[in-house]
Amino acid sequence: MSATVSATDRRLPKTQAEWKKALDDLPSTPDKIPAFFFGHGSPMLAFPENDTGGSRGARSGTMGPKGPLATFLRDFGPALLAKYKPKGIVVFSAHWETSGERLVTDYGDENPLLYDYYGFQPALYQLKFKSRGDSALSQRVVHLYKEAGYLARTTTKLQARGQDGRGFNGPGLDHGVFVPFKLMFGEEFTDVPIVEVSMDSSLDP
Repeated sequence: MSATVSATDRRLPKTQAEWKKALDDLPSTPDKIPAFFFGHGSPMLAFPENDTGGSRGARSGTMGPKGPLATFLRDFGPALLAKYKPKGIVVFSAHWETSGERLVTDYGDENPLLYDYYGFQPALYQLKFKSRGDSALSQRVVHLYKEAGYLARTTTKLQARGQDGRGFNGPGLDHGVFVPFKLMFGEEFTDVPIVEVSMDSSLDP
């Protein structure tokens, strides 16, 4: 194994103080908000801290609700809202793929949740994250896709989302969205609408 550490690895913030400084140093862009890419970990990130179910290691480890990723996400959300004051959030998750056309959620006043995982403790199927959609934002995303030459349409909570790579076909924001957003924005977040967009299943990571 090579002991060489890349310049990128050396620059990555590894402590709360370092990532808080990195968040403070994000550029102010009044006309355009940057795109952000971040890991969502496992559903254990959002495991209720007052629930004693599950293994102690899973609850207290790196990927648990008190681990560094969960702590970062709790800092990340408020920092983004304070700096960029978004009017809407458009999110892509690795857990929603479609072939041939892109689907854009149009779920109205409340986004349902899709618990697209299995084998976890019952508490993780009771997680709550209340948020809303926005039809105008959904239509805007569809329009931009079509303008760029891609097939796209909205999908409502009365329709299945289609393939997501795990065989879960119901409507709703998947755990790649609601798990990190619950940590970033709290259990109820209706000030800013959230729209999820499917990814092209032919893309190769």
